[in-house]
Amino acid sequence: MKVQLRHNPSSTIARCFLAGNEPMRVESGAMVAHSAGVTLAAKAEGGILAGLKRSVLAGESFFVSTFTAPPQGGWVDVAPALPGDMLNLPITPDRPFFISRGGWIANSHSVTVEAKWGGLSNLFGGEGGFGLRAHGDGEVVLGVFGAIDVIDLAAGEPVTIDTGHVVAYDLSMNFTIRRAVSGRSLQSLKSGEGFVFDFVGPGRVLLQTRNPGAFASWAGSHASSG
Repeated sequence: MKVQLRHNPSSTIARCFLAGNEPMRVESGAMVAHSAGVTLAAKAEGGILAGLKRSVLAGESFFVSTFTAPPQGGWVDVAPALPGDMLNLPITPDRPFFISRGGWIANSHSVTVEAKWGGLSNLFGGEGGFGLRAHGDGEVVLGVFGAIDVIDLAAGEPVTIDTGHVVAYDLSMNFTIRRAVSGRSLQSLKSGEGFVFDFVGPGRVLLQTRNPGAFASWAGSHASSG
């Protein structure tokens, strides 16, 4: 699978080019268009239990769409629900990634994307204890709200990031999640911040410049006041 990004950065669409008879997996509802002869099958990837884990725990759809190119090859266009950029993330056997809820859009057939427990502290971080683990050898297409930012950390280098802005990170990285104002819930509330990640390198963290949760709260408050 080869990925070409168009209309970026604010309204990106990813065109995924497939070889003859090559399949790819797509988040339900993310397909925009596809070339002639491409076939679609939708099922609970990995069975009913895996589908429940993916939908209830990881915040993704119960069903996964599999698009397969005809013998002459083809393409599939995919896009996220929220306006923003997209990224094709290379996955290698020695470098799996954790993907936060809502970030995954599609992946090549040689990559496995499955629900993963992100740690008890992740649950209290307000973003959900589960996300997705991507491992194998191929490409994952991610969608973000806003623009993409990338932080590469050297060995022992720390960084603090708001939980709602984290899209994906190297699974080998060390991190903790804490209140933005350590040990002081009232001060965290007054600051407007909730929980943050403390990452320590080496490794890569992918961020989105807008926070979907904060936007949902803003939109909800304006809708109710209207």
